[in-house]
Amino acid sequence: MSIQWFPGHMNAAKKQAAQAMEKIDMVVEVLDARVPQASSNPMIAQMRLHRQRPCLKILNKTDLADPTATSEWLDFYNKQKDVHAVALSCKKPADVAKIAGWCLKIAPHRGTPLKPLRIMIMGIPNVGKSTLMNALLKKRVAKVGDEPAVTKTQQRLYLGNNMVLIDTPGLMWPKIEHPSDGLMLAASHAIGSNALIEEEVATFLADVLLVRYPQLLAARYGFAVDVMDGVAVVEGIAKKRGFRLKGGDADFEKAAHTLLQDYRSGALGRISLETPLSREHLLATYQPAPSLGEVQEDEEE
Repeated sequence: MSIQWFPGHMNAAKKQAAQAMEKIDMVVEVLDARVPQASSNPMIAQMRLHRQRPCLKILNKTDLADPTATSEWLDFYNKQKDVHAVALSCKKPADVAKIAGWCLKIAPHRGTPLKPLRIMIMGIPNVGKSTLMNALLKKRVAKVGDEPAVTKTQQRLYLGNNMVLIDTPGLMWPKIEHPSDGLMLAASHAIGSNALIEEEVATFLADVLLVRYPQLLAARYGFAVDVMDGVAVVEGIAKKRGFRLKGGDADFEKAAHTLLQDYRSGALGRISLETPLSREHLLATYQPAPSLGEVQEDEEE
């Protein structure tokens, strides 16, 4: 299953962001700490590198992520040029209060009433940008919702006399190259539900959890998982929770939704779906699906 999601308003948002990049000093990119690289929009990197803008990468939702994996990701990002990475939860005011200081260290030539530090807040949908903006400004200035792509327009806001914040809509990219990235983003609720089939996403998630966190699955649902695959896990949840359709068959859809919600809410435990090592392995082994033209050529041969 290859998931793609690029609503029409995002094309306009991309153009606005590219134009605004010329007039800002730095980028704050908000990532989902459970899937940092999968949730890092390559267009953001392209735009900021073109304008040579430094970046503060915020690994948000760190309270839901595996702390060992998060530490590895911080090491990974902090080795990159003009990048400073931190992990926090935007729901914790004490964490958010540190952001202004980090930004001033990254761009020390700005941050005065005459030369306010101009910061663009960027990220894909549903990683917590709106929550971050509201916490930074200590008032509700951005809509917060459980569904991705709540924010659809760019906002310019002031943090005291020394900082200007430009909040951008959650921005996906037109084509997700690696199918597993689309599935990780769908599992983490960064992609609109109309673009996915929950049963397939849940099966993928279960397969990842069987490799990385089988003990959390067993503890949450109360059955042994050592000889299961992803489909069997979802079926096991249906059986254990008594999810049945008329006629007695397992309600696979309801069980899939339950697994996704338990992962998203943290009820399963602190989970990261990727690490720098798993990312390296993916890039080294990935073989893109052949194009239609290539398939036709093979058939002719």
